[in-house]
Amino acid sequence: MPLPRLQSLLPFLRWLPACNKRSLGIDLLVGLNGAILALPQSIAYALIAGLPPQYGLYAAIVPVLIACLWGSSSYLICGPTAAMSIVLLSSVSPMATPGSDDFIALILLLTLLVGVCQWLLGLLRFGALVNFVSHSVVLGFTLGAALVIGIGQLPNLLGLPATSQATGLMNLLSLGEHLAESDWRTLAVALFTLAISLLSKRLSPRVPALLIGIVAASLLVMAWPEQLGAIALVSRFEGSLPPFALLEFNLSDILQLLPAAVACGLLGLVTSLSIARALADKSQQPFDANQEVRAQGLSNIIGPWFNGSLSAGSFTRSALNQQAGACSPMAGVFAALLVALFALHGSRLFAYVPIPAMAASILLICWGLFDTRAIKTLQRVNRSEFLVMLLTVLATLVLELQSAIYAGVLASLVVYLKRTSQPRVRQWQDGEQEWLCIEGSIFFGACHYLQQRLQRSGAPWVMIDARHINFIDYAGIAMLHQEARRLHSQQRHLVLHHARSQVIDEIRKLEGPEHCPVQFTT
Repeated sequence: MPLPRLQSLLPFLRWLPACNKRSLGIDLLVGLNGAILALPQSIAYALIAGLPPQYGLYAAIVPVLIACLWGSSSYLICGPTAAMSIVLLSSVSPMATPGSDDFIALILLLTLLVGVCQWLLGLLRFGALVNFVSHSVVLGFTLGAALVIGIGQLPNLLGLPATSQATGLMNLLSLGEHLAESDWRTLAVALFTLAISLLSKRLSPRVPALLIGIVAASLLVMAWPEQLGAIALVSRFEGSLPPFALLEFNLSDILQLLPAAVACGLLGLVTSLSIARALADKSQQPFDANQEVRAQGLSNIIGPWFNGSLSAGSFTRSALNQQAGACSPMAGVFAALLVALFALHGSRLFAYVPIPAMAASILLICWGLFDTRAIKTLQRVNRSEFLVMLLTVLATLVLELQSAIYAGVLASLVVYLKRTSQPRVRQWQDGEQEWLCIEGSIFFGACHYLQQRLQRSGAPWVMIDARHINFIDYAGIAMLHQEARRLHSQQRHLVLHHARSQVIDEIRKLEGPEHCPVQFTT
């Protein structure tokens, strides 16, 4: 089989031969950081989805391996996420009791259906979806998601009961009601973790600062059990490797789950592609959206056969991957393998990790997502795009996270349509000729604006410099015909100068070349 064909089937062959001992060593350390972060997160997300805790670990092993090896991004790490866990629970809970065998079977079936939908979209090259997510939306979504994740960690930081409201703003308001109940000892451990991590990073940017901070906090809690013994620790869990499971196929269940599968599939893709694109822009690395779509689908097709629930891109784990200096997707592969190893032998070790130390580490990751330079540049260069970014940030706080992406995309499209509905028109007088140079397309959205500009002209010859008009639709053609006939009734003329051949052909199609009221010159 030719090498290009083999690489298209096995994309990891493009970058795996370039890995060396040094890069693999760095990726191993990065993967260790990612595994430590993934363990408590995965367990928490499984409980949010109504699944037993071990299913969170399963979702952080096989699907992550598949997505890293077949994906395009060097930094994107997939697995269970808060948003997808909430969507899973709301989609399947009307059909079965959360935590029951039937519920688990339906979750796995839904995951498979999502994977099939995503994989088919990848075959249809639906990765172009990411082109409709503007840079301002990606920046706003990144900042907003960092705020939402940070707000979600504040209860663990302050020793308060975890909140489970639908939006970040509601979580923040709920937190304010219990702020007086904060435990200063929990906050002290979190601040200690932050201080050690920041100091380690300052002394040596290459060291796993988050890991050092977590280990230091664990030792601190162990050293002073009298003062810090009441601080919450990571829950003990019985670990095992993901077991192979036969899925149950029932036509009525498939039909009932299909609408949710399409919605979850689109949500997972938009989220994952937004994260991958943001990381690619920040690192200046190439990114193949269609390959990433296929990889996401493949991970959710194979994952449920090993008890892995729905997987999507994770902001915190992907950001950690980039900030820690991952050299290749092997960092994600190592993270998945280490999660599997820890699932077997590390439950006792992780039972000593304080929850506030984990929360402090996540806050540091969120802080790394704030690209202040990009925000200032966007504000200086394009105010409308800056407003779109702010709207996206606001949407992530007041809406559910998945809805915020759609709101940002919609706002970006509105700004684009507003801009294209008023194309730039340069106007000047030359004797009896009044010239209008139109720089943009003549389509239905711009017709009213351009018609008003034409009607303001009182010259005998209305000349349109059409060299910059690349596209004209039926509404634009009809408008030009109408204005040409109006001018003709007044013994005046409408002339298009230097129009492209395809534009001329489209205008003449309406009534035929011999009856076209619009004149053309070169």
